This record gives sequence, structure tokens and C-alpha cells, in this order.
Amino acid sequence: MSALRQPVFITEDEYLTGEELSEVRHEYVGGCVYAMAGTSDEHGTIVGNVFSALRGHIRGRGCRAFVADMKVRLELKDEVIHYYPDVFVTCDPRDSERYFKRHPRVIVEVLSFSTERLDRREKFWNYQQLESLEEYVLVASHYREVTVFRRANGWRPEVFTRPEDELRLASLDFRMPLAAVYEDLDVPPIRPAWPDR
Repeated sequence: MSALRQPVFITEDEYLTGEELSEVRHEYVGGCVYAMAGTSDEHGTIVGNVFSALRGHIRGRGCRAFVADMKVRLELKDEVIHYYPDVFVTCDPRDSERYFKRHPRVIVEVLSFSTERLDRREKFWNYQQLESLEEYVLVASHYREVTVFRRANGWRPEVFTRPEDELRLASLDFRMPLAAVYEDLDVPPIRPAWPDR
């Protein structure tokens, strides 16, 4: 998801009310609103592959998976943030709000050229502040690489690149081969050069 970083300052209540009516999704960071652009074919396919596998796996286990249109709300000191993760899972019964959740267990972000730095830095740091979060997953869309960060090992990265490797989520007892993550796509095995900007 590409973030078009042109801030407009509003209250959280104004943001939530506007978001219910808006045809364009926006993320909210401490009063700033950022419009979210559309996705690529690769991005949408990966999100669909991961979401459908996760949803099938957790069915009947007291967990729920959400894709792209549900927000995660964070409070960092005096700052309120609403992000739209590509995929996330919550297993917390307190997550009863209709338009956002506060207690995700797993968050998956699919990287694009325009969002990779944001997902690896700002969002990763902010998501770590969620006490409920056990695993944070970054899936490259323009080459084959999945990185998993786990609270249990101090958020150190585990990187997987081979088709026979598996995306493993210990907190959900979930496994998914990288070949399934990238099903229906022909992405290169290594990172291509960054495009001209």
C-alpha cells in the first residue's frame, strides 16, 4: 500500500467519522492524516494468499483475521495512531470495537518500493509497543523474501528466501511454504535494483 504523505491535521473523532464515509483509506498519526494509494497485482495477490491461509487455519480457535480494511489503534505517550496493516490476527476478546482493533497478535505487512522504509522503521518500532503483538512479518512483493520478527527472541529478524522455506508463526502454530505465499506470481529470487524516482 503506497502512502501519499500529505498531512492534514484533525482530531481522532473527526478522523474516525470521516473514514466511515471516505472512499479512500487514510492512516492517522498524531493528528496527521495520510491517504493510502492503490496496490499492485503482486501486493494484492500476496495479501490474498496469506489472509486466506491464516483465516482457514485459525477458524474455530477464538481468533479472527483481518485484511487491509481494518485499522489497528495504538497509543504512544500522547500520540494516537491508526494504521491499516495488510493482514493481522487478533485473539483477544477485548477486541470488540467495530472499526479498529487494539490487541493484534500477528501483523503482516507486504512491502512495496514506496512503503518498505516505512514498514521496516516507523511501523516496526510503533508496533513493538503493542503488548499483545507476538510476531511481525514483512513480505517483499518485488522479490522473494519473508522476514519474521518475534517478541520471544528480542525482535531479531529471521529471513526466508527459498521456495521450500516456510513462513512460521509460533504464536498461532501456523506454517505456510513460501511457494504458497507467492503462489500465482513470478517474482525474482533476489532484490532487484531500486527504480528511478
